[in-house]
Amino acid sequence: MMAVKVTSILIYPIKSCRGISVSEAPLSSTGVRWDRQWLVVNSKGRACTQRVEPKLALVQVELPQDAFAAAWKPTNTSYLVIRAPGMDELKVSLCRPSQTCDGVSVWEWSGSALDEGDEASKWFTNYLGKPSRLVRFNEELETRPVEPSYAPGPGFRIMFSDGAPFLLVSQESLDSLNERLEEPVPINRFRPNILVDGCEPFSEDLWKEIRIESLTFSGIKLCSRCKVPTINQETAVSASEPTETLMKFRLGKDLCPGKKGQGMVFFGQNMVCHDNLHEENGKIIKVGDPVYVLKTFSSYDETST
Repeated sequence: MMAVKVTSILIYPIKSCRGISVSEAPLSSTGVRWDRQWLVVNSKGRACTQRVEPKLALVQVELPQDAFAAAWKPTNTSYLVIRAPGMDELKVSLCRPSQTCDGVSVWEWSGSALDEGDEASKWFTNYLGKPSRLVRFNEELETRPVEPSYAPGPGFRIMFSDGAPFLLVSQESLDSLNERLEEPVPINRFRPNILVDGCEPFSEDLWKEIRIESLTFSGIKLCSRCKVPTINQETAVSASEPTETLMKFRLGKDLCPGKKGQGMVFFGQNMVCHDNLHEENGKIIKVGDPVYVLKTFSSYDETST
C-alpha cells in the first residue's frame, strides 16, 4: 500500500463561483458538506456557469468558521456572505428558505430548488447584467443520482456538481502540466475537492479504490475538462492554455483509444465514497490525512471516460 497525503480540501458552495480552502471538512451523502449546494440560474431556470458567465470566477463566498464542524447547525444569524468587484456585500441566510423555484436545470437534471429571494436575485442580476436568481438544492424533495453507468449501486448522489461527489487531483499532475507551460497555472483552474501529494504524476487516473482515514473512495471516471481551466480565476479572462498543452498529451484518443471522449482532455479523477455518510455520523477528512491506494486499474483500458 502506498501512502499519500491530503494537502488541500476545497469547497465551492455556489457552483462556478470561487472556492473555499479549509483544513478539515465533514462529508455528506452528496460530497463535501456545502459543496455546490447553491446555483445561479438564468430567467429560464438553467444553470449559469463560468462556461458562459466567466465573471462568476470573481464571486467570493464565505461561510461561518464553525460551519465545517461535524455537528454544526445554522442559526438565524448564520449567513453565506457573497462579494464581488463593484458590488455591495450580500448576506444569504443559511436557514432553509420558504420559497421554491420550479424548472431548475443543470445538465440532464431538472427539478425544483429553494429560492433565496429577491435580494439575492437582484444582486446577481445586477452583477451579470441579465435576469438571474440564486437557488439552493432542495434535499427534502429532490434527489440527483450519480450516473449509474459510472457508479452502480445505491445511494450515490450529488447536488449541483457536474457529475460526481468528489474530484481528486494530485500536485504532481499539476506540476507535470506546469513544466510544459510557459506560464504555470494554479490548482484553482481545475476546481478539485481533494488535492493530494506524494505520488507519481497522473497516477490518480488509475486509482480504483483508496482510503482516507476510515473512508473508502472509488475512482469512477476520469474528469473531462471543459472551458473553465482556460479562465484565469483572478481576472475572469480566458485564453488557450492550459487546454492547448493538455491536448498534446491528455486527449482521450491517446489515453483510452476506442472509448468515448476521444477528442476531450482529461485531468483528475471523479470519485464516490462507499461509506454511509450522514452529517450526524461526524465523518471528517483533514489536511494531512494519509491516503492509501488499495486497488488500481491495470491500464487506462479499464477506466471510464
